[in-house]
Order: sequence, then C-alpha cells, then structure tokens
Amino acid sequence: MTRLAGKSALVTGGARGIGEAIAKAFIAEGARVVIADINAEEGQATAKTLDAEFFEMDVGSESGWESLKTVHPEMDIVVNNAGITGFEDGPAAHDPENATLAEWHRVHNVNLDGTFLGCRYAIGAMRAKGEGSIINMSSRSGLVGIPMAAAYASSKAAIRNHSKSVALYCAGQGLNIRCNSIHPAAILTPMWEAMIGDGPDREEKMAAMVADTPMKRFGTVKEVAAIALLLASDEAAYMTGSEVQLDGGLLAGSAVSPGE
Repeated sequence: MTRLAGKSALVTGGARGIGEAIAKAFIAEGARVVIADINAEEGQATAKTLDAEFFEMDVGSESGWESLKTVHPEMDIVVNNAGITGFEDGPAAHDPENATLAEWHRVHNVNLDGTFLGCRYAIGAMRAKGEGSIINMSSRSGLVGIPMAAAYASSKAAIRNHSKSVALYCAGQGLNIRCNSIHPAAILTPMWEAMIGDGPDREEKMAAMVADTPMKRFGTVKEVAAIALLLASDEAAYMTGSEVQLDGGLLAGSAVSPGE
C-alpha cells in the first residue's frame, strides 16, 4: 500500500487514541511518521511499536515548535491532533458561569494555540515544495454549543474557522498546501474508556452515552484515521477548507419519524 509513499508526516498527540491510529494508518501506506507528544514514556513506546520517530513536545509551547523545526525543517503532512477536554484531572467546572479564566486559557492553549502553531510550522515546512496537507482535529463540539464544556467547544470551533483561514491563505499565496478539519463525535478512545469502565454495566453505559446518536454506537479510531488518510493523500487534491463530520448521523437531525 503506497498512498503516502515517500511522504513525511507529523502527528501531534500521537502517543495513543486517535493520533496513534492515524500514525499507524500513515505508516501502513508508506509514510515516514514523526509522533509528537508531551507524554514521553507513552510516546516512545508507541513510536517503537509502530516504527516511527518520537519527538517530545508541548504543542502549546512556541519554543517546542522552534525546536522541532531545527530537526525537521520540511514536512509533507501535518496532523494537529493533540488536544485536551479540561477534565483530564477529574471533574471541574467548565460551564460559562463557573469556569475559571485559568482553565479557559489552559484548554485553549493546548487545543487552539497548539493548532495555530502547528499550522504556522506546517506552512513553513511545506513552502519549499509548494505543496502538502494540513489536517486539524476539530470536533462535533466545534459545530454546536456544549454548555458544560464551554472552553473545549470554543477551542474546537476556533480550530474549524482557523482551518479555513489557513486554506485560503495558502491558496492565495499560490501554494498547493491544503488545510482541512475533521469533526468526530463520540469516538471510543482512552478518555471514554475511563468513564465507561470494564464492569458488568459496561454495555449499558456505552448505550446510554450514544443514545442520541442515530447509528447508536461509538465511532472507532480506525474510522477517524481513514478520513485523515484520505485528506493526507493525493486523492483529496481538490479538498481544502473543507470539514468532514464523523458523528454517526448526530448532526443530520432526528432519526425519529413523525409517527413515533
């Protein structure tokens, strides 16, 4: 399989979950992959398993991206996948009334600043060739309001918009550098696994969490990786400034018929 043969790719937040699945899919299609993650131990282990390169980096740190540039000044594909919800350390107030400014900034620093810096790096790393693919991980939450996770929703909405700005900028510069965003809904990742657990009520919990999804199931990391692979490949050469929803029909509307 050689859809990405000869191409170099950077995947941030690649130590696990969606990022790991994307890195694996890219490598299977012939790409040379660099996994960037703040978690050095997990990132190195994943990179070794996948036969990728690991680079330890906080995506919200400008100095981290400058260091990456000295090691990898050129890149064909950049996937800005690293992100946080704000609930990694347990329950916290993230609604518009009670969220702290510090928490608001923390979520935006990783999700939005990290994507901004990643796009800026990507344009510079792709300019010499005049072509490349930037893929930004937004969310279903970037398309609708999420009252109890306001910072997360805001950051993902901003990623959606910035992706379009980057796409238009590159096209206006005469560069064949494409920028698109992916908008997953409930994807079964370690974050969700922690909430579901492995107890006897696991299936019941899973069903409850996707009850409002028309397809009545979680998406998989492989399904997200398949979309990223398409956007990274030459098959999507005419796609830029686009957003791809991967939500089991959630945003299509209600699956309930009038008779019900």
